[in-house]
Amino acid sequence: MDRLEEFSSHPLLRSALWRSSPVDCPPGSPEFINAVVGLTPRPAETPESLLAKLQTVEMDFGRQPKTILNESRPLDLDLLCFGTEMRNTRKLTVPHPRAHLRRFVLEPLAEVAPTLVLAGQTETVIQLLGKLNSSEVLVRVG
Repeated sequence: MDRLEEFSSHPLLRSALWRSSPVDCPPGSPEFINAVVGLTPRPAETPESLLAKLQTVEMDFGRQPKTILNESRPLDLDLLCFGTEMRNTRKLTVPHPRAHLRRFVLEPLAEVAPTLVLAGQTETVIQLLGKLNSSEVLVRVG
């Protein structure tokens, strides 16, 4: 999270760390550690430029190009949203198309932005979390 601070013009909002069971992953995948940070993009930042920076951080932490869909990786930074911006390109979909369906996203997101309404949604994060029907198991670890 400290590394992401350099991309923000204000201090980060930081969720706790959450351990979750793998979702839509290959058999035998390990548990994941999830968190959300809220940052304030610097002037002239775009969703595409921020995504490029996030991907550089992933590579710095040892991420390799994926060979199997949803395989385990040392670091996976998803751009969940960028204000009210919407994108749907080959490289980037913002807001994240499944964020509103995943407890491992909504639980930590509710800690930092409970009243956020993701672009394309009509309910707040906390409302989406409250009505989510998911068998995902999350445990707060820090």
